[in-house]
Amino acid sequence: MIKNIMWTVTFIVVAILLQSTLLSHLALYHAVPDLALGILVFSSYFNGVMTGQLTGFFSGLMLDFLSAAPLGLNALIRTIVGALSGLIKGIFVFDEIFLPMLLCGVATVLKAMILLLLHILFVESIHIYPLREPLFWVELALNTFIAPFLFALLRCFNALLVNKKDI
Repeated sequence: MIKNIMWTVTFIVVAILLQSTLLSHLALYHAVPDLALGILVFSSYFNGVMTGQLTGFFSGLMLDFLSAAPLGLNALIRTIVGALSGLIKGIFVFDEIFLPMLLCGVATVLKAMILLLLHILFVESIHIYPLREPLFWVELALNTFIAPFLFALLRCFNALLVNKKDI
């Protein structure tokens, strides 16, 4: 389990660096696909709740250090998303196209809802997705569209990202 968490966090850090450097130049309406969220959902779905929570926490903490967000914000959001993604392990039969799209779409909406709830509690320090502007909707579409391709790529690294007993 520790090996899976370390490799997943490593993949997520690489994805965060890709998002902030290369993909930010290709942004549509300033929206970039959240590859790190997709990797977290993949790992959580195949490894379960504990791996999802720990991976979400450590990758969120890394994202907090690399961004201007309040310390712990991304760690909280990604811990919740990782735990909820891990809860559905084994409930659905893995489909190569629709399940990744559904999981990543729901994770994006969940991330936005948690941000909205935290914005209500801490008005000044938490910025939310403006739902009237295309930023959220474009990111949701990008995350949903890219999910099957991301999951297919990550399946090539099953030995590193998924527990051997779950392959």
